[in-house]
Amino acid sequence: MKPATAAKKLGVYLPATPAEFQEGVVSRAELNELQANPPQWLRELRAKGPHPRPVVAAKLGVSIAGLARAGVTEALTTEQIEALKQERPEWLEKERATQAEVRKEAARLKNLKKEKQENQEKGAQRR
Repeated sequence: MKPATAAKKLGVYLPATPAEFQEGVVSRAELNELQANPPQWLRELRAKGPHPRPVVAAKLGVSIAGLARAGVTEALTTEQIEALKQERPEWLEKERATQAEVRKEAARLKNLKKEKQENQEKGAQRR
């Protein structure tokens, strides 16, 4: 697979990986080996960053779109992420609230679907 795909699967920022990783092709077996026994560079990237946007968003508890709305377009290090968590800027609080609402609505819809399915099953059993 392409290095970009492998980096995405590993949850790392491709430009921060070693040149040999960026320039090569990664087989499934190599990817599995990297996941099972990460080398030092991979452990360090995962711990310190820079992190890709999906990882930054997850660590901050916001969506990727929320990062974009706030103007956060570059990869951030763990130190920068922790600083944002400490500073708690207005945009971060707003986006966290938005994300919480989205999750709450998703859970409500999931329960609604489950109840509807259960009611259909009960109706089918009565026939």
